[in-house]
Amino acid sequence: MSNITTDICIVGAGPVGLFAVFEAGLLKMRCHVVDALPAVGGQLTEIYPKKPIYDIPGFPEILAGDLVQNLQKQIAPFHPTFTLGERVEHLEKQEDGSFIVTTVAGTEIACKAVVIAGGLGSFEPRKPAIENLESFENKGVTYMVRDPEDFKDKRVVLAGGGDSALDWAIYLAGICKELTLVHRGTSFRGAPESAAKVTSMAEEGQIKLILKSNVTEVHGSHKLDKVTVMVNNESPYEIETDYFVPLFGLVPKLGPLENWGLELEKNAIVVNTTDYSTNIPGVYAIGDINTYPGKLKLILCGFHEAALMAQSAYNILYPNKKFVLKYTTVNGIQEL
Repeated sequence: MSNITTDICIVGAGPVGLFAVFEAGLLKMRCHVVDALPAVGGQLTEIYPKKPIYDIPGFPEILAGDLVQNLQKQIAPFHPTFTLGERVEHLEKQEDGSFIVTTVAGTEIACKAVVIAGGLGSFEPRKPAIENLESFENKGVTYMVRDPEDFKDKRVVLAGGGDSALDWAIYLAGICKELTLVHRGTSFRGAPESAAKVTSMAEEGQIKLILKSNVTEVHGSHKLDKVTVMVNNESPYEIETDYFVPLFGLVPKLGPLENWGLELEKNAIVVNTTDYSTNIPGVYAIGDINTYPGKLKLILCGFHEAALMAQSAYNILYPNKKFVLKYTTVNGIQEL
C-alpha cells in the first residue's frame, strides 16, 4: 500500500484523462492518474492502437497509439504520477472538503479534487463460451495484445471480426510464425479498408483466414497447444497453436463508481455543463463516462470538457486567488 498526495486525482488514463493533466498543468495543478488497465491510453491502447482517427484537430489522420504517445509527450513537462493496473474502489470526502481515493490494492491518494475520466467505465473482456477457457488464461489464452513481441515467431489464432481483430491480424502477420484469424461471419464489422487488407493478405498467404467459423474447444496439458475450430457447422478440426486470442471487445461497467453517491442516468454520470461537475462538490466527470443534453461521445468533446473542468478545479484549490487566462502562445508551457 502506498500513500500519495496530489492536487487532482484523475480516474482514467485514456486520452481525455491525459489531456486533463495538460489543462491542469497549465494552471500549476499537480495530477495523479489511476487506471485499472496496465498501460495509459484506455481503449486506444487496449483495443485499436493501429486504428486511424480522423477527427483530432490538426491531424488529418493519426493512429490511435500515436495519439496516446503525443499526449504523453504533451503532459511530460507537468510530471504527472501514475498508478496503473489498480481499479479505484472507494471515494471518501474529508471534513475539509478534500478526498481520499483508494484502489483495490490499497493505494490511497489524497487530493483536493477528483476527475472521473474513465471512458465508459472499467472494462472486462467479453469471453466466448468455451469450456475450460479460463483454465488456460496466462497459459496461452489472452484477451488483449499487450506486447506484440510476446507473439514473435509463435503460432497464433485470433478470433473476431471487429476493428481490434482486423488491426492486430494486420500488425501481427509480420511478427508471428503462423497467424490464423477465425471469424463467425462472412463480412467484418471493422473498417472497410482494414477488412480489405486482411482479405488481400489471406489471398497472398500471409495469414490464414477462416470464415463462418468458431473456436469451440481449447486443449493442452500445462499450457495451450491446440484449438478446435467448427467451420460452418460441419466437422470440427484442430489447429496447433501457442496462443489463442479472442478479440470480442470489452464490456464496460461503472463498477464501484455506482456506490459513490453520484447522480447516474443510463450508466453515465450526470454533470453540469458549466464546468462538468457532478452532484458531489469537488468531483468532476469528463469524456464518455458523463451525460448531459446534446452529449457527443467524441474524444475532441472530452478535450473541451477537460479545459472547463480545470478552470473550475482551480477555484477549489485556490479560492482566494483570481484566475487570469493566459494563452499558451503568450505564456508558453512552464514545467511544474
